Amino acid sequence: MTTTQQNYTTEQTEQLLQLYDEFGTEGLETIAEQLQKPVRSIRSKLVKEGVYIPAPKLQPRKLGPSKKDMLNDLETLVGFDTTGFNGSTKEALSNLIAYLQTHNDQQT
Repeated sequence: MTTTQQNYTTEQTEQLLQLYDEFGTEGLETIAEQLQKPVRSIRSKLVKEGVYIPAPKLQPRKLGPSKKDMLNDLETLVGFDTTGFNGSTKEALSNLIAYLQTHNDQQT
């Protein structure tokens, strides 16, 4: 019969749960430093204990038009190929489109 190595004593598990209550998911690195264990080990133990709450995932995309759609709108406004603006941020493109639309509205 093989024996398994116990990575956490009862005391360490209690301390881990107390620290997790105090620091939460964002404090896993702090907890790992205090218990002198890797973050992955800490996370795994918390999952096994049934208390781990994953950090909320960031929204993968912001709402609104895609960059490609914005470049198409810009091309319509300026009347020339806008491929050179591919490296621009969505915010910069949005500001440029808004400016051009306002400027075009004032001229008509």
